[in-house]
Amino acid sequence: MKMSGAGLPSLASDPNAVFRNSALYREFLLEREEILRHKWYLSEQAGHDVGFEKALLDWIVKHRADWRLLREKEIAKTEAHS
Repeated sequence: MKMSGAGLPSLASDPNAVFRNSALYREFLLEREEILRHKWYLSEQAGHDVGFEKALLDWIVKHRADWRLLREKEIAKTEAHS
């Protein structure tokens, strides 16, 4: 794979490189990880797989706002130390 000067995959060899390296995509992956963790927790409680959609909706209603506030604080803290 051809690399750019910054050590990242070049667009010629990987047209999705910019997308995958974006802050928005990284935040999406972190949020998805939290939803999957919540799905596991709900499924353990129920004794069966509750499914992604149920876990997603439950997580959005009960946890998303607090999670986003925490992420914003973490990002601000990281940026302040840079």
